[in-house]
Amino acid sequence: MSDYSFVGKKMPRVDSRAKVTGQAAFTADLYLPRMLVGKILRSPLPHARIVHIDTSRAKRLPGVKAVVTGHDTLQRKWGVFRYTLDQMFLPTDKVRYIGEDVAGVAAVDEDTALEALSLIRVEYEELPAVFDPMEAILPDAPLIHEDFPQNINIHVPISVGDVEKGFRESYYVREDTFTAAEDSYFQAEPYAVVANFDMAGNLEMWMPNAGPHMKAKPLSNALGIPLNKVRVRKIAIGGAFGGRSEIAPGDFVCALLSQKTRRPVKIVYSREENSIATRQGHALITTIKTGVDRRGRVIARDITCYMDGGAYSSTGPIATSVPFLCMEQAYKMDHVRYNGYRIYTNKPIRGMIRIHGRGFACGVDIQLDRIAEHLGIDPVQMRLINAREAGEYTNTKSYVASCAMKETIEKAAARAGWKDKYGKLPPYRGIGIGCNSVQTGFPMGIRGGSQAFIKFNEDGGVTVISGVVDNGQGNDHMLVQIAAEELGIHPDDVQLITADTEVTPSDPGAYSQVSTFIGGQAVKNAAADAREKLFAVAADVLECRVDDLVARDRMIFVEGSPEAGIPVKKVVRISLSRGKSISGEGEYWPKVDPKREWIKNPFGQMCGAFSFGTTIAEVEVDPETGKVTVLEVTAAQDVGFAINPLVLEGQFQGSVAMGGQGGMLTEYHTWHEGRTLNPTQLDYGVPLACDMPKINTIIVESHDPDGPYGAKEAGMSIAMSAAQAYSAAISNAIGVYMEDFPITPDKILAAIRKKHQEK
Repeated sequence: MSDYSFVGKKMPRVDSRAKVTGQAAFTADLYLPRMLVGKILRSPLPHARIVHIDTSRAKRLPGVKAVVTGHDTLQRKWGVFRYTLDQMFLPTDKVRYIGEDVAGVAAVDEDTALEALSLIRVEYEELPAVFDPMEAILPDAPLIHEDFPQNINIHVPISVGDVEKGFRESYYVREDTFTAAEDSYFQAEPYAVVANFDMAGNLEMWMPNAGPHMKAKPLSNALGIPLNKVRVRKIAIGGAFGGRSEIAPGDFVCALLSQKTRRPVKIVYSREENSIATRQGHALITTIKTGVDRRGRVIARDITCYMDGGAYSSTGPIATSVPFLCMEQAYKMDHVRYNGYRIYTNKPIRGMIRIHGRGFACGVDIQLDRIAEHLGIDPVQMRLINAREAGEYTNTKSYVASCAMKETIEKAAARAGWKDKYGKLPPYRGIGIGCNSVQTGFPMGIRGGSQAFIKFNEDGGVTVISGVVDNGQGNDHMLVQIAAEELGIHPDDVQLITADTEVTPSDPGAYSQVSTFIGGQAVKNAAADAREKLFAVAADVLECRVDDLVARDRMIFVEGSPEAGIPVKKVVRISLSRGKSISGEGEYWPKVDPKREWIKNPFGQMCGAFSFGTTIAEVEVDPETGKVTVLEVTAAQDVGFAINPLVLEGQFQGSVAMGGQGGMLTEYHTWHEGRTLNPTQLDYGVPLACDMPKINTIIVESHDPDGPYGAKEAGMSIAMSAAQAYSAAISNAIGVYMEDFPITPDKILAAIRKKHQEK
């Protein structure tokens, strides 16, 4: 590892200066000549038939350049999968949640656009609505989509082994039900989109996105224009967390308005719109039944999970599967059965989120603690007994090539002082542990691989061209580090062109935790290709073998003889003088089973690698107010190899903030008849820097055989394990195992009162 010049070293990110000085431009900062302001009319009702829309008065308003409804579209339905085509971006039949897009306007300024919205008259026939997933599946519940009986959007059944036999052979069996409310992404940057349709029929788009190619294709389909005429451009992005991968109705409305006017249009969401008109996290109801032997080894597990999916499918098959997959990756078991149901309700659409499945994951770990208490086993030991190890297969037949989960448990426990604290803390002080695993990717079909290009400039600098997206997690710097390392140049010598569908090749995007594993590997391979050509010229000049050459510090030299070297830029110029430019091309496709599918065949290799994380939290609870003070958090994750430890420490801290401090203490939505009552940051409790506890970060390296330098996903396993650790620590502090998340002061006080009443 010490031979590396840049990878494995702590380095400030290449985009840091622009962001801290405010020079980074986000979509809302973009201004184009003759740009119009776009606004969207939204449904005030949760479920209603659209009888008639009258836009005539809005169209006559001076300054209004276009008004669009569903009748101005091709009326094509969209879905992430062919079997989930259920959403029209501007519906013509009925609305299915409060806030759904109904019409769009483009005007010369914001005041005119808002006035135009007020002039649109929509006649609705209100329909019965349903907001609870358990009520939605009842036989007499109103159907939100007529072709989905009982409002069951997705059912994922997985069964391995003989679960009933496993329970019969178990020494101890228990069953518990856990619930969790909806939550939001609450990115720092509210959603904004700019569309520019030129006279030649070419569409340029700027918006926050986790994968430009995943936006371009749906836009092409919905607008009925060739894909080569849709260009999704890179721009700074203020966070994603799983919420900016799919096309949004606002993207389509903005593009349609620009198509109508042949002028640039910009739509900027309000903070309220950013809550109700983009994706949210699912609410969950999860029942877990687990059987163990005398020493605590899990023999059988049966899980039924109901997810409130909102009005449309979104990433339904993925969302319904991932909580189970994370659990089976982290923990071994002989027999397992899972039934996941995603249910339609008349609420905003739900999608994947960084702490997706908190009610599921926290339930698994809380139940492990309960079982451990019954058996007299320490919770840390309970997890070590059941922890995944390298060389094993998951229940759904994915091979785990690298795994240091036990090491994360042991190192976190040692750093947190578990042995000295567990069971020995004063009243209302508690400590808890959580463990989780996350996939480094999942099946994405033809978008599953990444390609990259590198070209040398005559001064020895290079340009890297890659489809990888940076949503704030440091992907741009990762690509720079890899290119500089492989080519023996400095990071300052590397220029990036990324995430532009017109210029950059296909890439999965920063959506399935694969940017380093797949996109980074593609850049590494492209750099190796360019280096081979560079070394061929250098070997001729230095009169040596190619295999004897190394590149470092902008020089190429015979290994062991740095004094007999030649500058990289000189080699490039020599090659140009011979009529050959130096460039490289590389690609990487993960070794996944192409037959694996979320519902029809959830078996086979699902991704190239898995990350494993452990978090331990220590808390203090005020029994008079229910307020939780988090004293210290220790987070350890197996990242394969830390390409930039400084960035990983930041990712760990952000994961603790989102999964633990926010996800388990303050972040949830409240509702009234399908209306979000806390859509803004005034009422939705996103943690601030001043709320955060001391965080100890531990990077564990297992050196994955397929990852670049051994690297794989880093950060996501901490988000979920932090939620688990917080819930376990609070339960430990008050002596009551909590089952409803997040754990707010009112729930804590109710649990304490009930505990005292039962004594």
